[in-house]
Amino acid sequence: MCEIHYKIKRHPSLYLEVCSQNEEPRLPLHTSIALFLLSYCDCKSFKVFLVSTEPGSSQSLRSQLSVSLDVTDVQLEDLPQLVRGCRLPAVLDETGSLCRAGLAVVLRHIINKTLKADPSRNDVLALLGFKKTCLKACAEVSKWTRLCEIGIPSAVEEHLKNPNNHYQQPPLSILSLERRLAEPVKVHNDDKIRRQKLQEQRQNQKNESPEGRGIPDSESEPGQPPQVCDGLELRAALAKLSVDSVPTPTTRENSEIRKVKTTDLPPLEHVFAEGLYFTLTDVVLLPCIHQYLCSLLANAASTLHQLPHLLRWYSRVQEVPGVLRAAKACGMALSIPQLPTSSGLLGPSAEDNPTSLLEQEEGQEMSTQPPFVGGPRPTMTKLQENGIEAAFAPHPCPAWTLPWDSLPGAINPTEGKMSNIRAARKRQQLNNLVAMVTELARPGYTVVDFCSGTGHVGIVLAHTLPDCQVILIENKEESLVRAQSRSAELGLKNLSFIQANLDYFTGAFHIGVALHACGVATDMVMEHCIQARAAFVISPCCYGFIQNAIKFSFPKSKQFQETLTYKEHMILCRFADQTAVQLPPDRRLIGKQCMGLVDLDRSWAAETHGYSVLVMTMEPESCSPKNNMLVGWPPQNSGGGAGREKLDLNSYHTS
Repeated sequence: MCEIHYKIKRHPSLYLEVCSQNEEPRLPLHTSIALFLLSYCDCKSFKVFLVSTEPGSSQSLRSQLSVSLDVTDVQLEDLPQLVRGCRLPAVLDETGSLCRAGLAVVLRHIINKTLKADPSRNDVLALLGFKKTCLKACAEVSKWTRLCEIGIPSAVEEHLKNPNNHYQQPPLSILSLERRLAEPVKVHNDDKIRRQKLQEQRQNQKNESPEGRGIPDSESEPGQPPQVCDGLELRAALAKLSVDSVPTPTTRENSEIRKVKTTDLPPLEHVFAEGLYFTLTDVVLLPCIHQYLCSLLANAASTLHQLPHLLRWYSRVQEVPGVLRAAKACGMALSIPQLPTSSGLLGPSAEDNPTSLLEQEEGQEMSTQPPFVGGPRPTMTKLQENGIEAAFAPHPCPAWTLPWDSLPGAINPTEGKMSNIRAARKRQQLNNLVAMVTELARPGYTVVDFCSGTGHVGIVLAHTLPDCQVILIENKEESLVRAQSRSAELGLKNLSFIQANLDYFTGAFHIGVALHACGVATDMVMEHCIQARAAFVISPCCYGFIQNAIKFSFPKSKQFQETLTYKEHMILCRFADQTAVQLPPDRRLIGKQCMGLVDLDRSWAAETHGYSVLVMTMEPESCSPKNNMLVGWPPQNSGGGAGREKLDLNSYHTS
């Protein structure tokens, strides 16, 4: 008798947060945004879990949930361990070993799953923007992603908690968006669109009556909010979404228009948040701005007059096919605010405080690296005069190597289609990091491979340390999927994967490792390890990309801050990248010294948290032009706080 086995189709699980306000459950903005995108895409590829920290049901929230969704309530303590170590929203794949966390990552994954199920959805594909990069850059390095993914949702959430305290002036993040929407648009191949706009403007001027001449269609009366009009920009934007009723302009410009210089062409107006086209950014902003505007109207606030471009954007978004349908499914009653026309309520003057505060904040965040003048020697001499010189600890096991010849083929870096020379150097780099981690690790430890790429470090560690759990964290989906495929080929059971920015990983771990973490990524990994009281083994890279960021300012340590200015420290960072093999030996030596000084500053900053840190050189030095390695461990495991020269890695053991 033959048995028939039915394969049950499993869906990835989408975990969305439910919070409470006045003892009533409510959906935070990140959850509302994800639900809106699901409705807009009509995506049924996920089983949705509403995660609450308090017992109860989401029954009262059903009006905000599409009836087509498969929704289940779950308590925080019942989440899978991998999801519990991440900030929500998060998606756990069918295997249970790959978690995607963070708003932008999850939203982009929803789009990709929708396209996989129905490749004909051009309107959904358009959400990813030009070259499919919309909100792809992580919030730690992209001011725009940070504003949309974190700044505006957080500001609106804060406003909703205390609307009466904030209605007089918009939050700075809202003002930033308003200013962005007021700027001219630069889009790929905009020359043709701008010529079409010029041709339409001239044609309209010919058709105007004498009474109406002088006010182009795309402008408004002075002091009044720009009015929504069916201009060329909006037609081009809607045509991008394959709307049959809105034809793409095809008329070729006449010869007179073609002769106009590009610099003399009219600018394009913002139609949507990123410029001309409706993208994922607009999906993120709509629930936020909708709730913010509803709150302002409910409180009869005059703030609306400071946001004319935002109101125009809010109106135009509603013209996108599918937006009203998706909003209705999520309980969002979209409307176009009617503004009073009192001349006393037309918005802030140039001297108003919010604008000056915004300029101060943007000036601090957007401050560019000053130009470099001269070489690094004056800066190095200044450090030497204050008793600061680069020093490298001896490598504790310079000859240690993995048994590469006996390891499975999928572990070898050559599996990643590298050249033989590059693969040999990569194996040498891995020897160094794995040697340090194996000295620090104990059975039961969790080791996190930050910025893991396709998993060269993490896969070797998972194979070498079968009694440890290894987690790979990487922001690029294609790299992590490749790592997951390699892991499956090896049959590794102690390896998990998280696609997320570093800030979205909140789980506990014992050792953090990163191979060639570029620029401030090294500092981000160190900070994550220090917060978790975990040891770290890090090989820095791309020193020239180091610059002040939201969380970091350079120099980092008190000793360097008392000696160098920011500009002088940046000179060290720039010349720390001058270590390529084709450079003259004396120049490479200076580059190596600059690398050592930058990492000395990092190590001293970590030591203020009680850490013991070694700055050493990987063996052999030729394995990489960026051959520094930082090894640190927390105070309770540092052998009683012995001096740096007496530290013994073998004494490290987490209680």
